[in-house]
Amino acid sequence: MSGHSKWNTIKRKKAKEDAKRGKLFTKAIKEIQIAARQGGGDPAGNPRLRTAVYNARQVNMPQDNIERAIKKGTGELEGVDYEERTFEGYGPGGTAIYVETLSDNQNRIVGEIRHTFSKYGGNMGESGCVAWMFTRRGVITLDATKVDEEKAMEAALEAGAEDISTEEEIIEVLCDYGQLTEVKEALEAAGLPVESAEVSMIPENTVTLEGKQAESCMKLIEMIEENEDVQDVYTNADIPEEIMAGM
Repeated sequence: MSGHSKWNTIKRKKAKEDAKRGKLFTKAIKEIQIAARQGGGDPAGNPRLRTAVYNARQVNMPQDNIERAIKKGTGELEGVDYEERTFEGYGPGGTAIYVETLSDNQNRIVGEIRHTFSKYGGNMGESGCVAWMFTRRGVITLDATKVDEEKAMEAALEAGAEDISTEEEIIEVLCDYGQLTEVKEALEAAGLPVESAEVSMIPENTVTLEGKQAESCMKLIEMIEENEDVQDVYTNADIPEEIMAGM
């Protein structure tokens, strides 16, 4: 299994835990607001907002909440002014860690992320220090137990997808991040239900960790994710299955 597929497996498992704490609602609302602020409140003409609304519905967010978030983003309703910011650094074993945040207090988030890196065995670096190790891609997943893999591959490639693979009953489709919405909608039009669709940072190469280093890296990432302003964390760490299973 590729390092990327492993990391997506971790993220899907974490999403179930985040859902219990309501964290997915917070992340979805922030993403909808900033998408609406940047590209307008009409999902039909704003691909980022269309994807954000789709993902909000996937975590069962009520339509009223979605509409309020859009209006706060466009300024129709008063709302918090979130700012996007990324952080980069290194974890145990020289692994790369890339963090995406949406915060209303940049001084606070800078201090908190730096402190977390330092406290849990990492080192926050300068902007650009690890970004070059990743490529931004659209990632779409389907349940391999519910759809025909050959049909999914044919529909995805016809829609412009770059790659498709199956791991642990999950079909993963990679595409240009600018075509995420189009590929997702093409799959759905072909009668293939989509589990998730998101823009992700894909590592070009992975670093294999074992034992304590792997455990320490997972702990660092978990603690970064605990921050309410963190939207996503990406890494090129290849972590053993048994350690992931214990997290």
